[in-house]
Amino acid sequence: MRKIVVHMSVSLDGYFEGPGGDLSWHRVDEELHQHFNDELRTMGGYLDGRVTYELMAAFWPTADQDPAASAATKEYAGIWRDTPKIVYSRTLEKADWNATIVREVDPDEVRRLKAEPGGDLVLGGAELMAAFLRHDLVDEWRTYVHPVLIGRGRRLFPERDVRTDLRLVESRVFGNGVVLLRHQR
Repeated sequence: MRKIVVHMSVSLDGYFEGPGGDLSWHRVDEELHQHFNDELRTMGGYLDGRVTYELMAAFWPTADQDPAASAATKEYAGIWRDTPKIVYSRTLEKADWNATIVREVDPDEVRRLKAEPGGDLVLGGAELMAAFLRHDLVDEWRTYVHPVLIGRGRRLFPERDVRTDLRLVESRVFGNGVVLLRHQR
């Protein structure tokens, strides 16, 4: 059975984005970007909220056409375009680039998707992750902790009344100081 995998970067103080959506604190160098490509190439699909989808769709469809783009950037542009995407949104009218819009998180439909053959499904977006957590649908977290304190912004994990015990199945330190913490239920 496929897993639902949260694949997110976070500051050391727990934020996935700074004030005003700032992501400039991300420490993505060639090593980390290639790691992301290697991980995401195996995924069977992206499950994104509207904000995450729009952020990605604003850059990745044509990122490989920039002559100054790195090899890893060019490679990921193709991975992103080719991978099927489900965009959860009540307001988005149209989604291109191999994407389907779904209006609500239906736990039974997500379980059906998990039962289909193929690679794991990567979950993007903190609000969507919170909805999946409410329905107990997340199987794994791949949290990339960046060595920076940003002080404020949007926290990755929502406040919850439910405790979820996880087990660490992998950790890795990258040359730029980013640490991968991979946890499963």
